[in-house]
Amino acid sequence: MKLYSAYKDLGIEWLGKSPSNWDLKKLKFNASVKFSSVDKKTEEGEQAVRLCNYVDVYYNDVITPHMDFMEATASPEEIRKFRLKAGDVLVTKDSEEWDDIAIPAYVGSDFSNVICGYHLAQIRPNVEAINGKFLFYLFESYRVNYQFKVEATGVTRYGLSNYALSNALIVIPPVQDQEAIVGYLDRKTAQIDALIAKKERMMELLREERAAIVSQVVTKGLNPKAEMKDSGIDWLGTIPKHWDMKKLKFNAAVQFSNVNKKSEDGESSVRLCNYVDVYYNDFITPDLEFMEATASPEEINKFHLRIGDVLLTKDSEEWNDIAIPAYMTFEAPDLICGYHLAQVRPQKKVLLGKYLFWLLSANCINYQFQIEASGVTRYGLSNYALSNSLCLIPPEKEQEAIAIFLDKKTAQIDDQVTRAQKSIELLKEYRTSLISEVVTGKIDVRERSDV
Repeated sequence: MKLYSAYKDLGIEWLGKSPSNWDLKKLKFNASVKFSSVDKKTEEGEQAVRLCNYVDVYYNDVITPHMDFMEATASPEEIRKFRLKAGDVLVTKDSEEWDDIAIPAYVGSDFSNVICGYHLAQIRPNVEAINGKFLFYLFESYRVNYQFKVEATGVTRYGLSNYALSNALIVIPPVQDQEAIVGYLDRKTAQIDALIAKKERMMELLREERAAIVSQVVTKGLNPKAEMKDSGIDWLGTIPKHWDMKKLKFNAAVQFSNVNKKSEDGESSVRLCNYVDVYYNDFITPDLEFMEATASPEEINKFHLRIGDVLLTKDSEEWNDIAIPAYMTFEAPDLICGYHLAQVRPQKKVLLGKYLFWLLSANCINYQFQIEASGVTRYGLSNYALSNSLCLIPPEKEQEAIAIFLDKKTAQIDDQVTRAQKSIELLKEYRTSLISEVVTGKIDVRERSDV
């Protein structure tokens, strides 16, 4: 790691020392700062424009012409004032989350009819003093960005004032050094982003492989030489000849919980297994943090969970989040099934809970629940639809073998996904740290040619 030849103390704890020839100045002395007032409206008499909005900035580092901007209208004054130009930096000026304040995006080219939308600040650097892309990287730096987060005010929604943004402190190298820094960071971040994209693609392929293995095994079995028969169901195809196909209600008890997140006097203390516990976990284990609530003796008797139970999400805002399953792995008399969930208890000696979990995890089986879900803004599955869904039933020993195989195979794939995710997190941390160290002068990259 190469350092600059000389440093000076800036007197700012969170910035530390900077190269001796760098300046510390307020943003307003090197750029114009404007808060947009153009909202998502269409009014007669105004000109048609496209709006660069909060989500465009939040999800993109660079604003480019090919993006799908919102259609709206604006007055000639608004267009003149907020039209995007190459070199502009847009930042989120308010958000529901404290750490989403001052997320930046760089405007890569001039736009004729795209203007800065509401909830954003538009910063136009003085090109003789500061390079727009360098300013973008400054905002990406946690050392610089921290001051915006502590200045944000609010309770349910946080906002940054024009004063706080305009008076923010930034470190400014000579313009020639800024250009060298930008060139280096463009190359390095592109390299890191390519590695992240590659690992994300690998995770996607692993998840697809996992889903394909589950579907194949629970519908075709483990014996590739098994004699097959036509199921008579288009989306299911052929199944092993010796397997049964019955409605779920003939092999399991199905009930929908009505126990909500409440605490009432006179009821017993319980723990609720809720929607999020099922949605985010394949297996319900003792280490999960369950919600504290109360329930009546009747509710406890009816909805307490046992080993082998399978829980499913019975309603959701998204169509493809219907009937997400989870398997109950332990006995807990005080743990009961919560609202928004279906509780399925398989018949002993007929249907194994772990096999049923894997069966309901298969995309081809789960499809029947999704098409039965009804609703507009929220989708729901009826008890009738779930109870009358088709269930493939191999012999008990074969169910056990399938469950053991899928436990092992999916665990191997999940481990690969976890390691890839950890690698991505480390790459993102390195990217963030590298930007911060370079733009605040902790590393000298002016003569670097890394590609």
